[in-house]
Amino acid sequence: MSLLKRKEGPDGASASSKSARPTSEPRPSKRAKPSESAKDDKKKPVKAAKPESSKPESLAPTATSVVSRPKEEEPLFPRGGASILTPLEHKQIQIQARNDVLFEQDAGEAGKKTSKATTKQKKKKSKGDEASTKPARDEDAVKIEGLNFKRLVKGSLVLGTICAINQLDVAVALPNNLIGHVSITAISDSLTSQLHADAAADDDDADDDAEDNEDDVDLKSHFRIGQFVRAYVVSTVDESSTAPGKPKRRIELSLQPALTNSGTSEQDVVEGSTLMASVVSVEDHGFVMDIDVADSTLRGFLPRKQLDESIPDENMQPGSVLLCIVTGKSANGKVAQLSTLAGKLGNASNPPTAATNIDSFLPGTAADILIADISQHGLVGKLMGSLDVTADLVHSGAGPDGVDLEEKYKVGSRLKARVICTFPAAKRPKLGISVLPHILSLKPKTGTKDGQQALPLQLLPHSALVEACTVRRVEPEIGLYVDVGVDGVPGFVHISHVKDGKVDSLFENSGPYKLDSVHPSRVIGYDSFDGMFLLSFEKHILDQPFLRIEDIPIGAVVPGIVEKLVINEDGLGGLVVNIADGISGLVPEMHLADVHLQHPEKKFREGMKVKVRVLSTNPARRQVRLTLKKTLVNSDAPPIQSYDELSIGLQAPGTIVNVLQHGAIVQFYGRLRGFLPVSEMSEAYIQDPKEHFRVGQSVSVFVISFDPDASRLIVSCKDPSAFGLEKQLTLKKLEIGDLVSAKVTQKTEDDVFVELADGSLKAILPVGHLTDKSVSKTQSALKKIHVGQTLPELVVLEKNESRRSITLSQKPSLVKASKEGKLLSTVEGARLGDTVPGFIRHITPTAAFVQFAGKQTALLPRSMMPRDMQTKLDFGLHKLQSLLVKIASIDKELGRLVVSMPPTDEEEVKTPAKASEKAVNSLDASIASVEDVSIGMLTKARVVSVKDTQLNVELADNIQGRIDISQVSDNWDEILDPKKPLGQFRPKQIVRVRVLGVHDARNHRFLPISHRSSHSVLELSTRPSDLKDGAAPEPLSLEKIQVESTHLGFVNNVAGNHLWVNLTPNVRGRINVMEASDDLSQLKDLAESFPVGSALRVRVLAVDPSNRRLDLSARTPGAAYDLTWDKIEKDMVLPGRVTKVNDRQLMVKLSESVAGPVHMVDIADDYDEANPLAHSKNEIVRVAVVEVDKSNKKVRLSMRPSRVLNSALPVKDQEITKVETLKAGDIVRAFVKNVSDKGLFVLLGGDVTALVQIRNLADSYLKEWKEHFQVDQVVKGRVVSVADGRIEMSLKPSVVDKDYVPLLTISDLKEGQVITGKVRKAEEFGAFIEIDGSANLSGLCHRSEMAEKPVKDARTLYNAGDRVKAIVLKVDAKLKRINLSLKPSYFDDDGDEDSMDLDGEDNGAALDSGDDSDVDSHMSDAGGAVLITGTDNMQDDSNGEDDDDDADNDVAMGETPADGLAGLDAGGFDWSASAVDADADTKGANASTDAPAKKTKKRREPEIQVDRTAELDTHGPQTSSDYERLLLGQPDSSQLWIAYMAFQMQVSELASARQVAERAIKTISMKEETEKLNVWIAYLNLEVAYGTSETVDDVFQRACTYNDEQEVYERLASIYIQSGKQRKVEDLFEKMLKKFGSKSPDVWINYAHFLHTTANSPDRARALLKRATQSLGTQTHMYLALMPKFAALEFRSPNGDRDQGRSLFESLLANYPKKFDLWNQLLDLETSVGTADPAVVRDLFERGSKVKSLKPKQAKAWFRRWAAFEEEKGDAKSRERVSAKAQDWARTAGEKKRTATAQADNASDDDE
Repeated sequence: MSLLKRKEGPDGASASSKSARPTSEPRPSKRAKPSESAKDDKKKPVKAAKPESSKPESLAPTATSVVSRPKEEEPLFPRGGASILTPLEHKQIQIQARNDVLFEQDAGEAGKKTSKATTKQKKKKSKGDEASTKPARDEDAVKIEGLNFKRLVKGSLVLGTICAINQLDVAVALPNNLIGHVSITAISDSLTSQLHADAAADDDDADDDAEDNEDDVDLKSHFRIGQFVRAYVVSTVDESSTAPGKPKRRIELSLQPALTNSGTSEQDVVEGSTLMASVVSVEDHGFVMDIDVADSTLRGFLPRKQLDESIPDENMQPGSVLLCIVTGKSANGKVAQLSTLAGKLGNASNPPTAATNIDSFLPGTAADILIADISQHGLVGKLMGSLDVTADLVHSGAGPDGVDLEEKYKVGSRLKARVICTFPAAKRPKLGISVLPHILSLKPKTGTKDGQQALPLQLLPHSALVEACTVRRVEPEIGLYVDVGVDGVPGFVHISHVKDGKVDSLFENSGPYKLDSVHPSRVIGYDSFDGMFLLSFEKHILDQPFLRIEDIPIGAVVPGIVEKLVINEDGLGGLVVNIADGISGLVPEMHLADVHLQHPEKKFREGMKVKVRVLSTNPARRQVRLTLKKTLVNSDAPPIQSYDELSIGLQAPGTIVNVLQHGAIVQFYGRLRGFLPVSEMSEAYIQDPKEHFRVGQSVSVFVISFDPDASRLIVSCKDPSAFGLEKQLTLKKLEIGDLVSAKVTQKTEDDVFVELADGSLKAILPVGHLTDKSVSKTQSALKKIHVGQTLPELVVLEKNESRRSITLSQKPSLVKASKEGKLLSTVEGARLGDTVPGFIRHITPTAAFVQFAGKQTALLPRSMMPRDMQTKLDFGLHKLQSLLVKIASIDKELGRLVVSMPPTDEEEVKTPAKASEKAVNSLDASIASVEDVSIGMLTKARVVSVKDTQLNVELADNIQGRIDISQVSDNWDEILDPKKPLGQFRPKQIVRVRVLGVHDARNHRFLPISHRSSHSVLELSTRPSDLKDGAAPEPLSLEKIQVESTHLGFVNNVAGNHLWVNLTPNVRGRINVMEASDDLSQLKDLAESFPVGSALRVRVLAVDPSNRRLDLSARTPGAAYDLTWDKIEKDMVLPGRVTKVNDRQLMVKLSESVAGPVHMVDIADDYDEANPLAHSKNEIVRVAVVEVDKSNKKVRLSMRPSRVLNSALPVKDQEITKVETLKAGDIVRAFVKNVSDKGLFVLLGGDVTALVQIRNLADSYLKEWKEHFQVDQVVKGRVVSVADGRIEMSLKPSVVDKDYVPLLTISDLKEGQVITGKVRKAEEFGAFIEIDGSANLSGLCHRSEMAEKPVKDARTLYNAGDRVKAIVLKVDAKLKRINLSLKPSYFDDDGDEDSMDLDGEDNGAALDSGDDSDVDSHMSDAGGAVLITGTDNMQDDSNGEDDDDDADNDVAMGETPADGLAGLDAGGFDWSASAVDADADTKGANASTDAPAKKTKKRREPEIQVDRTAELDTHGPQTSSDYERLLLGQPDSSQLWIAYMAFQMQVSELASARQVAERAIKTISMKEETEKLNVWIAYLNLEVAYGTSETVDDVFQRACTYNDEQEVYERLASIYIQSGKQRKVEDLFEKMLKKFGSKSPDVWINYAHFLHTTANSPDRARALLKRATQSLGTQTHMYLALMPKFAALEFRSPNGDRDQGRSLFESLLANYPKKFDLWNQLLDLETSVGTADPAVVRDLFERGSKVKSLKPKQAKAWFRRWAAFEEEKGDAKSRERVSAKAQDWARTAGEKKRTATAQADNASDDDE
């Protein structure tokens, strides 16, 4: 009831805080002044109380005499039982309470003496007299205040009931219709800890199910609806002041015992008190509970016997919280015994009588209350004689139950109540209590209706309509208490819900809402704590279809109004539709219509009325999904939303929400989804569902199966009724191999759909099954088939009854086999050696799969195909090709068949002979059949082929065998070539062999002769020892192999780190890479060093027969295998394998148990070559053992060549292993190990580390010295001291270098001395220059000393970092000041002319970065530099200097490194200065050659000085300052700006290059549009080459804004083309076509040119022409600008078609015969091609000369060209013919002219 506007009601105070009357709002019969109206009495109750002031003062109970007001600093509820009152105050309270009780008793006795008939009247009168005689109370009188939102403050404790359990929080119903929320993390510490643990587990195991985690914290297993709890108010948030609309108030609560039991001490925990307790653990006899009493170790225990039966055991989980009553304490007082039994916890007669302090009375605790005051709106009482308690209108029973409080209760009497809340913000401490029965018993309230007792919402659900509600009580400014027909459960109608519109006041005896009036109403809520229905009389509420989302039936069709259009990046994403007051739903984009709308925003608008259907609701998230699809809205099918509504065959509409490769997901109503398999999508075969279905498509499906337990639903688009019982029987009778006739119903490129003549079954006839012939023949057969045609003799190839699909074939071979009964359909029907027809199903690189009927397949290996087919692509086969094959092998267990191609005339396919089959062409006369072959017999064999590891042989044409490579030689000496041991054998060679057994090619094992199969061959041997007469030697086995025995092995396979070696055909071993050879160079590439089949002499290292493991070694005997820590010794040189590489060290593995690091100092003898990253993982290296610590299993290794190869090798950096090897004064190099605040720690070798203190790092002061050093940096220093094992070094050059030159000091500088330096800082007044070779000396060059002319700002000339040359003007040693000058005039007399050359005298002396002693060398190597033609800074020399002097203005940039950044094409502007014309290049070259010869040492007089600020020396601009000075003179030069950008990119300063570009754009004048455009294009080129897509788009958009948009588009396309970004080019051209295609033919032409020449897609270019003509329209000038150029592309493009070009020109010439320039264009194209056809050209000349509109001038030029062509290509006869043609044309033209003139003259004569 927090929404009620109560003033004097359930949460209001008494009528007036200043009134002394016990009733705050008297009825009209109790008016103090009869003359006043009832309305005045109600509005002015204070005036009615004035006569009470006449009561004697001795009887007036003042507030101060009742209870003393505590001090502000005192707590409201003191701990430890202490009282806030003094003993004197206690005495005063007792006396006053006694007087009050006596006074009330006297008044009661007087009333009882009247007669029974007038009892009620006298009782009212006595009450009136009592009211008139009581004195007025002061403003501190106790107010009856109900709980409301404003009185709830942080720290309040309140009793509540659980009304809703959500996933992450719990809703708690509080007094007076308040709702609070408890977060899942505010329930208990145990539950919070469990959540943290689950979250940590989720992080550790990402594969855990999210559902499992949710089950662990399911709040429904911790709470139950209706459970009473005590809550602590954490916060209250009122958003009504900020958010528009209805106020949003939220109360955050906590159930943690530490908060809900706050204010309670250990002494306050007494029998009868209540505590909130959380379950800590579950024990056999009960539950350990955490009560978390402050400053106490007291714990709780809840015996199982004390657990109420209403609480299920599953709710008693660790972390669950309960409201418990204390039944006692243990003997030691450390454990509180708890109970939740309803008989104890809900017994209001069981208060904490042993309580010594009011802190024991927390909300939820029963209390014995002394009534101190009674009013119509509540009760006021005392607890423990001192603490005020109040029961408001609701919880006193006066409001909802209509209890007459003055009649039921007496002042001074006692009543049982239960504390429900605290008021921390009240002026005086007090508690809220309730006397309602369900609160006293702590049980949910129940009601009775029609004799049925149940929970209120079960009797009268939410949103239910109540036809007749009777008004039982009227609260004028609050609302109505009504009877809703449920006994025991009243209803309340707030004044704001009485009717539509505002109601100011209600009246008991008048008006439509007076007492006992009856009205229809609707339930809008239920207050489970107060036990009241919340109702509304408003008409719009009564008429409203839905009040809550929960009330909306899924599937209902409802009207709505479009409230909002949801716009996203793809356009209209959906609609928000209002379907009821306060309820809106979303129509997703896929549900806007049955078809996909191109422009849905044009169809819908805000305020539009629509009819929608509810798809699903989610009350927890306040979501409603709707649809506007007509197929769903208008569907009469019942909306299915659960598995309970399903039945097999049920038809229902749905929406596809996802299309998969194997089916689609169909969404129904609610959360019900089904799966539509691809086989059930259509009667026809569907290969890709995405081609036929789309997301959002509505489909009508049938339920074919469902499983509610597995949440599985399968649906089908096929109509079950369409496939009736008759068809099912027909399909069942149809057998594979049957011959049928069918009628064609549909024809596509891949399939022919037919309908069987018998049974009307639908079937598919693939196109590949029409004939046995080629693809072209098959296509011809397809063309002859038409719909309606009946095809006879079709064989049933496949049948699938579940999918009701049939596949037929018309292949004559299969039809014939079916007729003869030879059509193979199962493996059981296959017979070895039979020849059967089939067709190709699939082709792989090694085999083909042949399919027969019934999906039976067989393998056709490559080896069983004819030799000529084996080398062809796909073996010359194609899918569905007919094939006749021979069955070579049958495996019935696995259902596998192996087939071969039938023998041809050229070759015969050999198959293994059966045991009883005779041997064909046997080499041994004693072998007549396979049965004659026995193990151990000696015979002959013919070599068929030589492989890497075996010889394939045959004893007869049909008896095959093999000789393993290990069965060829007995010893190493017999092997001629170890890498090719079988190289001595040749095909068809006859060899003697001994039969060892049978070899199974599938599992590589011996078998008895009787176990031969299609996969087995004879295992033979040709070793000399095996060919001796006598019994065959026993084969070698693992059990017979001894460790350290030697054998001959052959490489069978090469793995990553191992070699697999065969000793015999059935004994295989492994060689570790470290044991493969003593030569480490062979271990780097095992496959190359040890190819398969190569021979090795191996030694057995270990053998394990049980695990079939054999470890071998190919190293020489004596080499250590399985190196252990016991065997390793110092200075051993061993091979190792690199296992880990980082930038600091290598980890090398020596054996399975020994590994060690190789540090930087041990990698090379020259530290400059020490680079761990130069090695790779698994690399084999040779290492030496430097140190061994066997106890700690540590070893230090070295790869220094002087250790592992030859100690005589040169060593640049000596190896240091001990401190003793060093002495003071040694100069050594080391690696920086650590950079600390003390200095550097450097590694000298091993564990030897030295310290370099900060003072010993450099001779000069280093401000940020740490930036100069980094870990693993090589430094050179001198050992300063070696004492006590501590080494100190110095890195100062003065200490280390022998030729060290001391640093300049200020005393070394002299006036006039020339120095070099670097600008340290530039300011407006000058520049500070750091002097080279000095001890941090800096001098100031004032701006007046920078140039001959005045400089206003020095920063315009110099920047920090610029190299300069200066002269010392003045040195002040005392003040340590140095004045410098950069004026060029100071350096004119410098004798070293080559050291610096200055063309300009006004500039400072800037240095270039390289050696400037040889000008010629710089200029001659400037080929890669960017030349800038100084067009703006060229000056006319009035002294008549020659042109070579002008060439000095062509400034060359510094050398471009060979591996530096190349110049970038700027799409029309060349970064590499190719745009500079050839003349400028020539001038630049001359200048570079002649400039040094023209240098003169001429001192210019001051009066003839010329400002040449923009000129530099002949080396060109070398620094940023140089470019800045040039730009001062040429600010509008795009070439100079672009060169500046290129300079920045040469030093990899992308950010600086961008800054230069931005400056150029802002600096260049707006009039110089071309210059600006050049910079923009260069900027674009820069971003394309080095930027991102975002930066390119940004620059591009800006460039389009400030320049011609089309030109910028074209330039960017050119840049993309040159960058090779074809995809971006095409995207950009498509945009250009849309933007400029209707106006500019050039766009189409450029795109076509790109497609022709770059994309190699001439077909796309030709298709572009049609689009271009449609877009440009029929305007002649557009057409003529477009067509000839498209035609020209066909001639000039390497992918063009000249015939296409001629056709285009022919159409042009036909349409525009008078446009003779078209003839010239065509002629140019024909003659420009190198392979021009003279006949075509002559024909063109001939036709052109006959054009009627040919003018004489045109004809003259035409014949002149013809004659020139004949001079080159023709002969004398052809030339004479051209001359004759020209004369004939001239004669004809003359005659025409004369005729026309004569006709004109005649016409004029006639006119006269």
